[in-house]
Amino acid sequence: MLNKKEQRLRRSRQTRLRIAKQVVVRLSVFRSNQHVYAHVISDDGSKVLASASTAEKALREQLGGAGKGGTVSAAALVGKQIAERAKAAGIDKVAFDRSGFAFHGRVKALAEAAREAGLDF
Repeated sequence: MLNKKEQRLRRSRQTRLRIAKQVVVRLSVFRSNQHVYAHVISDDGSKVLASASTAEKALREQLGGAGKGGTVSAAALVGKQIAERAKAAGIDKVAFDRSGFAFHGRVKALAEAAREAGLDF
């Protein structure tokens, strides 16, 4: 029987295989208890083209200090920022990789904010 983390990793592998077949740039999301991370990864998976997270000093100050990175509003800020950075790198269309996490709460907030900021997926 798989534990919770192994189940999530199994789901993430399936998603990444599907995205790899599409040969498209991927927006990968990871959430921990305290932070949310987003990376735009090249279609061959070899390099990170843009990244944003609540662990960055500028975003932490904007949120009001340490311990505020695990909220839905923080995830929305990360979504907006990753979209701006991706567009600055010349990327408009991505595949959304939720890394096996449910499309709910912080993951959903990040995705919706990235869409509103002009990223297409």
